[in-house]
Amino acid sequence: MRAFLAGGFLALGLATASPAEEEHHHDHGVPETLGVAHFATSCAPSVQAAFDRAVALLHSFAYQAADQGFAGVAARDPACAMAHWGRAMSHYHQLWDPPAGAELAVGTAEINRAMVAGAETLRERAYIYALAAYFADASRTPPAERARRHSDLMATLAKDFPGDDEAKVFYALSLIATASPADRSHERQKHAADILEPIWKRQPQHPGVPHYLIHAYDSAELAQRGLAAARAYAGIAPSAPHALHMPSHIFTRLGFWQDSIVSNLAARAAARAQGDTGEALHAMDYLTYAYLQLGRRAEAAQVVADLQAMGTLAAAGFKVGYAGNAMPVRLAVESRDGGPALKRRPLRGPARRVAAIVG
Repeated sequence: MRAFLAGGFLALGLATASPAEEEHHHDHGVPETLGVAHFATSCAPSVQAAFDRAVALLHSFAYQAADQGFAGVAARDPACAMAHWGRAMSHYHQLWDPPAGAELAVGTAEINRAMVAGAETLRERAYIYALAAYFADASRTPPAERARRHSDLMATLAKDFPGDDEAKVFYALSLIATASPADRSHERQKHAADILEPIWKRQPQHPGVPHYLIHAYDSAELAQRGLAAARAYAGIAPSAPHALHMPSHIFTRLGFWQDSIVSNLAARAAARAQGDTGEALHAMDYLTYAYLQLGRRAEAAQVVADLQAMGTLAAAGFKVGYAGNAMPVRLAVESRDGGPALKRRPLRGPARRVAAIVG
């Protein structure tokens, strides 16, 4: 089991820290609790609260709901260039799959609309230009290079506007997104954490800060430092299924299996309620692994049975493709029974890197 444990950490890390994703449905009922984020804009004062809500959703990777929120802002204030920036950001899943196809086209169109609309302030224009650097020349420039361009410009933005915590938070995310998996010193993750920790003291209810701290500390070396963020994040933004799941990244690193189970049961229930198949499967994958580490094979087998009962799932995106194919393999390996893996039918249309990992 020890050998698989190490491999499991790698695989679980790939399932989230790798860029990658389906479309997600993060529709929240009322009341909703998403944490508190304030992103000052020159848009109409009447849309500021809606803009802040969309930013909070963005910080919890509730991308579809964030996109809808920013679209609503744009409809109410057509002159709000930052609403189009927000929509473009909602299609740039920095820790998931690089946008491609329709996702890339929509993101590019929205950042172009932001450029044409023309933000009123230098700060807002800096946000727009930084994101435009990511979407520019997408057909000729690799995503990693474009992500680094965006991160470098966010570094300048954060430096030029030292009073803007949102610039720092988004810069920290870009550092994590552009960190090399081969860097065992975790230099960029540590830099991100150094930026985020002081902000958390100033803004203890900000959803992005503990979220990104968990990602920054998601390694064997740093996991202990992420425990406070893991304990806090789900309570800050419980309306976001991803916020309910994320603490289990740290719990898994530290072997807190029961905590991981509780986290992912809540995330799966919330994701199902919101129709978010990708987030539900992601939680189920971690849930399967945690059950197996406690020797609770029957419960792990039930999660895999639940997966099979979901019927045909398209696996074009990483989260559905990875989790849906990995769960039966985890069950087979940990149980030393190849039956579930041998009998499994791979999900239709997995991404190439999914097939390479679980094939």
